Amino acid sequence: MNTIDAFEKDIELQVDFLKSFKKQKPISKSLQKNTLFTGSGDSLISSFLAESFSEGLIRAMDPLDLYKNKHLVKSKRVYFVSISGNTITNIKVAKLAKKSIAITSKSDSRLAKASDDVILLDAPTHHIFTAGSITFLESALTCISLAKSFSISKPCEIFRKAKSDAKKTRVSKKIYVLGNLLTFPIAMFCAAKFYEVMGYDVHYSRIEQFSHMELFSANRGDTVIIFEAKNAHNRQLAKNLAKVGINVIHPNLPSGKIPQILYCTFFSQFLALNEARKKRKKDCHFVTAKNIRNVSNQMIY
Repeated sequence: MNTIDAFEKDIELQVDFLKSFKKQKPISKSLQKNTLFTGSGDSLISSFLAESFSEGLIRAMDPLDLYKNKHLVKSKRVYFVSISGNTITNIKVAKLAKKSIAITSKSDSRLAKASDDVILLDAPTHHIFTAGSITFLESALTCISLAKSFSISKPCEIFRKAKSDAKKTRVSKKIYVLGNLLTFPIAMFCAAKFYEVMGYDVHYSRIEQFSHMELFSANRGDTVIIFEAKNAHNRQLAKNLAKVGINVIHPNLPSGKIPQILYCTFFSQFLALNEARKKRKKDCHFVTAKNIRNVSNQMIY
């Protein structure tokens, strides 16, 4: 099985997985104030979701920042999100924290062994090295559940709508993905999938900041994706962008925080997958770009 096929098959596993997903008990509000979440790549995105759903009580930070500023972790409970459990900076910081909890799929990983407690992730995959989809969904929902209790309703409908909407959507090779307090982490995730699958030039930004900064690097024909329910402000933004020839994708999001996170996650995955199918790619960009991947591996493991 090639890595694009594996990516698609892992995406399709998500609906059944959601039916059996086991939520964690939320951390008490008093403890949230003394809690950090950290991780790298998709795992940092999951950490940011914990911060968003805690309404700012939990802090999410980059692990290298924590390692270089050790005083920030010595009095904190730190949750380390890492699917592999082998990213070296997480392991170093876990040894410094007052209490370290690993959120990982590998119970025997170096991170798990360096931590005080382990929350084990066990979402099914096809065990082929590919872009993250179901593994991200599980880590994201696990982090959110530690910040706030929630329920998941009608995941099949959300999945089908995201798949259908993405199928009708066309993107350029230069993309900007915009999000708000809730969806900014998923804007990061969307960009990451295009990096991993297609190697495209993609930027992620908060909606307000885009008009101040990233907009000035945009050109006619570029794509802007807005991950926020439609309102007067973002409708005006979309209208203004369309006037100067920018392709605006502004899907109709479902109501409710968890449905919006699920929809934007699925929509992002299908956008990247559909682009790969359109270009007749067999393997993800980060798999075939071996020299770049070697640099990445040298730095993170």
